[in-house]
Amino acid sequence: MSDDELSIDANIFEEPEGFLPPPPESHFATYDRKVANADPKQIRMKLVGKSPLWGHLLWNAGIYTADYLDKHAAELVKGKRVLELGAAAALPSLVCAVNGAKEVIATDYPDPDLINHIEYSFNELKQSAPQSSNYRVVGYIWGNNVSESIYGDEASGQLKEEEKFDLIILSDLVFNHTEHHKLLSACRQALTSTGKCLVVFSPHRAHLLDEDLKFFETCKEYDFDAEKIDMINMTPMFVEDEETAEVKSRVYSFFLIPKWE
Repeated sequence: MSDDELSIDANIFEEPEGFLPPPPESHFATYDRKVANADPKQIRMKLVGKSPLWGHLLWNAGIYTADYLDKHAAELVKGKRVLELGAAAALPSLVCAVNGAKEVIATDYPDPDLINHIEYSFNELKQSAPQSSNYRVVGYIWGNNVSESIYGDEASGQLKEEEKFDLIILSDLVFNHTEHHKLLSACRQALTSTGKCLVVFSPHRAHLLDEDLKFFETCKEYDFDAEKIDMINMTPMFVEDEETAEVKSRVYSFFLIPKWE
C-alpha cells in the first residue's frame, strides 16, 4: 500500500466499549389499591427502561383510572369484556383482571419489548391472584382493523357482536392529537352498543389543552356522546414553571356513550 492510500478499518465509526452509557434497565412500579378488602392489596408492574412511546412511566391518568375502576367494578368491570388501548404499564387492565372481568385484552404498539413487559406483569399477577381473569396482550396500531389485528380474522373484516367489548379504556392517549380519528375509529369498531369508553387524561402541555379537549367534539363524528365524569388535581408528572403547574396537575375523566343501536 502506498503512502497516499488510506486504510479504513470497518469499525472506525463504532464507539469504544463503555463510551456510551448503558440503556436504562427495566424497573418496577407498585400500585396500592384503595378499596376495602382488596385482594391482592398491591399490583406490581414491570416497566420498560425507556420508551419513545412513554411506556416507561406510571402516569397519573393510569392511577386515577385504576382507582375509578376498582371503585366502580360492579358496574363497569365484573362479567364484562374489557379492551385497553395504549396500555403501557397496563395498570387499568390489571385492575380489571382482579375485579372479575370476563376477559381483558391489553393492547399497545407492537414493540416486542413493550408487549413482553405487559405480559410479565399479567403473568406475575396470575401468580399472586390465580382467580384473576383470562387475558391477552396484543400489539395493535390505532385505526387498523380491530378484528384482523386482535383476533386475526381477515375474513369478516369486522368484529362479530359477541367479540365486541363492554368497556374500552383510553388512559392518557388524547395528547396525541394526530391520532384522535384513529383512536375513535378503533372504539367505534370494537364497542358494543350498550358499552362505554372510559377516557382519562392530563394536559401535559398546558398550552394545548384546547386541542386535547377537541377529542370530545370529534367523537360525535363516530356516533359517540361525551359525558364528563370529573376533573381532579394530582401532583403533576412534569413541571417546568409554576404558571402551568395547576393545569398540568389536572386529571380529566369522561365516558364516551355510543349513540347507535
